[in-house]
Amino acid sequence: MSILSSRMVELVQLLLKSNAANCLIEDYAACLELRSEECQIIENSREDSGILIMQLLIDNISRPAPNLTQLLLKFDLDTPIERTVLQPRFHYSCLKVILDMLDQYIKPDVNALLHEFGFQLLYELCLDPVTSGPTMDLLSSKKYHFFVKHLVTVGVAPLPKRNNTQALRISSLHQRAWLLKLLATELHACDISGSLHREACQSILAHIFGKDIIEDGIHSSTLQNGDEDSGAGSMSKSKVLELLEVVRFKSPDTYPKFSEAVRNLKYVSLVEGIIGNPTTSEKGGIYYYSERGDRLIDLASFRDKLWQKFNLISPQLGSFASEAELGEVRETIQHLLRWGWKYNKNLEEQAAQLHMLTGWSQIVEVTVSRRMSSFPNRSEILFQVLDVSLSTSASPDCSMKMAVILTQVALTCMAKLRDERFLCPIGLDSDSFTFLDMLMMKQLPNGACHSILFKLIMAILRQESSEALRRRQYALLLSYFQYSQNMVDPDVPTSVLKSLLLSEQEGEDLDLQKIHKEQAELARANFSIFRKEAQAVLDVVIKDATQGSESGKTVSLFVLDALICIDHDRFILNQLQSRGFLRSCFIRISNFSSQDGGRSLDSLQRACTLEAELVLLLRISHKYGKLGAQVLFSMGVLEHTSSCKAVNIHVKGSLMRVETKLGRDVAMDIDRQRMIVAPILRIVLSLTSLVDTSEFFEVKNKIVREVIDFVKGHQLLFDQILRENIPKAEDLTLEEINLVVGILCKIWPYEESDEYGFVQGLFGMMCALFPRDSENQRKSELKVFQLCFSLSSYLYFLVTKKFLRLQVSDVSTGYNVQQQPTLALLGSLLNSVTATLERACEEKSLLLNKIQDMNELSRQEVDEIISMCSRKECVSSSDNIQKRRYIAMMEMCQVAGNKDQLITLLLPLAENVLNILLIHLQDEETVEMITHGAKSDLEQDLPWLCGKLVPILERLELLSEDKTGHNLKVFRRLVNSLKELAIQNLAL
Repeated sequence: MSILSSRMVELVQLLLKSNAANCLIEDYAACLELRSEECQIIENSREDSGILIMQLLIDNISRPAPNLTQLLLKFDLDTPIERTVLQPRFHYSCLKVILDMLDQYIKPDVNALLHEFGFQLLYELCLDPVTSGPTMDLLSSKKYHFFVKHLVTVGVAPLPKRNNTQALRISSLHQRAWLLKLLATELHACDISGSLHREACQSILAHIFGKDIIEDGIHSSTLQNGDEDSGAGSMSKSKVLELLEVVRFKSPDTYPKFSEAVRNLKYVSLVEGIIGNPTTSEKGGIYYYSERGDRLIDLASFRDKLWQKFNLISPQLGSFASEAELGEVRETIQHLLRWGWKYNKNLEEQAAQLHMLTGWSQIVEVTVSRRMSSFPNRSEILFQVLDVSLSTSASPDCSMKMAVILTQVALTCMAKLRDERFLCPIGLDSDSFTFLDMLMMKQLPNGACHSILFKLIMAILRQESSEALRRRQYALLLSYFQYSQNMVDPDVPTSVLKSLLLSEQEGEDLDLQKIHKEQAELARANFSIFRKEAQAVLDVVIKDATQGSESGKTVSLFVLDALICIDHDRFILNQLQSRGFLRSCFIRISNFSSQDGGRSLDSLQRACTLEAELVLLLRISHKYGKLGAQVLFSMGVLEHTSSCKAVNIHVKGSLMRVETKLGRDVAMDIDRQRMIVAPILRIVLSLTSLVDTSEFFEVKNKIVREVIDFVKGHQLLFDQILRENIPKAEDLTLEEINLVVGILCKIWPYEESDEYGFVQGLFGMMCALFPRDSENQRKSELKVFQLCFSLSSYLYFLVTKKFLRLQVSDVSTGYNVQQQPTLALLGSLLNSVTATLERACEEKSLLLNKIQDMNELSRQEVDEIISMCSRKECVSSSDNIQKRRYIAMMEMCQVAGNKDQLITLLLPLAENVLNILLIHLQDEETVEMITHGAKSDLEQDLPWLCGKLVPILERLELLSEDKTGHNLKVFRRLVNSLKELAIQNLAL
């Protein structure tokens, strides 16, 4: 029948037309039922009628409908099969026999393979798009309680021992694997809008993870009033840990270890040659694939091959051998055949163990990713699964393949824990949700965090490992460090936090430092745990970062970056230096060739590795401040980055972007711009922190000379970035402009000549930016004002150190190389800064008030805030008001922090402009030059300028310390001084 079904597409139609279908269905069902009642085990599965029927059903599932499986299982072939309502209790078929057999679970030793293939058949039916609907509806029905019942009878039942019943043990593991995969399919694919599948999913989750689990969208009193610890009792009843415990045994050894009797014989090397020969796996060799897909040794072929080899080596065995020699050969072959049989069984058990672990991992990952929002104690469940996964993967008894699966489960749990902390945890009353509640969101206890990190380090250091496994472990380590970060966003200033917290505490002094202190303790503990195994961990990570694949190098470099973030006393930095790792990084950066910048996947991966190396160097400069920058500089970072061909590739690529209209080319150029050019410029800018302005006349300033040489060596890059159209520039381009301008403004005043035209370029940029209306550039105003601040700092340096003096105004306008900024332009910039300051202060104040009144806002008002922040994708129509308020509060805090950043930037920018204007008005020679100099029109009059300045200065005097969040004492003194001089000059 198997041959007919594979060769005759219309076999089922022929059976239906000949009226033989019903008889065939009943005959197959009767044969299968009779086999299930047998009392003796059939050793050869190829002679087992029940196994042959089950294989026939499984093999035909994917054939075009109507197929033989659908016929024998009594699907309705007269209507679309997807609409079939299966009723096995009323229709005698193989499906009824299989369900009854699994339901009664009789003679588990005799029917082990039948049970195994029965679970597999149901899983394959649920997976097939045609039969999945009817099958899942049937299994979810209350008549069978199929999913939950078998969790107890099969899932967590004791595993048979290996010594006497290894075949039963193997089949038992496979049964559990197919059952777990079947449950995962139901949890993943079912439609919980219907009561049938919703109740089935609820029942599965309750039995696997605890009795208090509820379905999505329905909140019981446990969910509303309980906290994260309320489910502690239910965890002891859960099956998820018991199921993992089933497969937590040492995998049987499949390495060809021979017995002592065989090992002492002279033919062992020949036997190893037979087993290790790759040609023996082909057709006609000694290997075959079992019905489960395991590659096993065919003992008969193995025996024949052994005799053949022995006869080739010792031809006298055939006719002239002594009885002793023949006896020795026969005994050797018998030992090897027993070894082959044991090898097969061990290999089958190892595959079965992996199969069940795969099913367990699918259950966990589907639940964590799709069905966990209703868990009242999900943080504890996630931690326990994560903790036991890491413990198992770190065990010496755990195989590498198992460790890969367990690490993937741990990675999923860690990601969910991170989301739980930073997205929207539950357990808070929506009527009393405050900013303080958001800051105090429950994190795992420090002891639990320490346990995760310690076990993860032990897993990384396991003896049997691979790069693929370590990449997952590194990703998990990075996710853990992210989870361990402070809940307080570093971009939200302390002044904003304090204003919110004090108002919520009704004037009581809330110690914000307590939150930071607890986080600092966790960070110190993290480093202390790492320090104990630091040498071994760094050995592994550095080896992967230098000798691994490109993707392995990249993630290893990110791990080193994360370790630097938690470093104390420069331990990591000293290790990287003493091991020569930093030197090797510089060499790889210097040797990055033009071929590495191609458009292939390999080239992109090499570019990612280069980016990770540059990010690591930048992290050193950021973490250790001037000391880190000095280390990089002393090791020749500028020399090596100058030798890197990636920057030239960027210039060529940008020229090519003009010539091509292919979006792919543009995207790849932008990727290289983000990955390579921007990090290099950030490193160069970080080195300028070593430039001491007190050494302005010191010609031996080596740092200045080398940075200037770098700029001259990349003139095309700097020119190209300076010529970008700022109003139309993307965020990344604006950042590069800021980096280039920041570098030039810091070191170019030390260059005597301007043959490269950078001074005129900076002056032209001032003339283009300073008079611009800030209202037209709200989207990128922070980056634009950062640019203005760098330019104003450069101009202030020229005015104070090089005694540059500016005219009131100039007739010429526009971006002209001969242009020079004027006092009128500075007045225009000051006006724009003042207007933006006033607006930012008001918006920040309104945002803080709204955050404090969040619980009084209606759902419509909350949705308007979310929409205004362009975060509609973060909420769905089913999300309650609690989550909406959380998201709205998070977004408003972020916006308030951005406003405070803008204010923090604008105040020193205004001070730069005020100081430049004050120097000009205080300098009598300058005033006389301006007053009595040539006047082309009325706008060159100093009184005209002062008349424009006075109203602006009066507005600056009205700035409130409460709204700005800054001490304005020195600022107001400067404003008052300039205002007095401006009023005095009005009469000139």
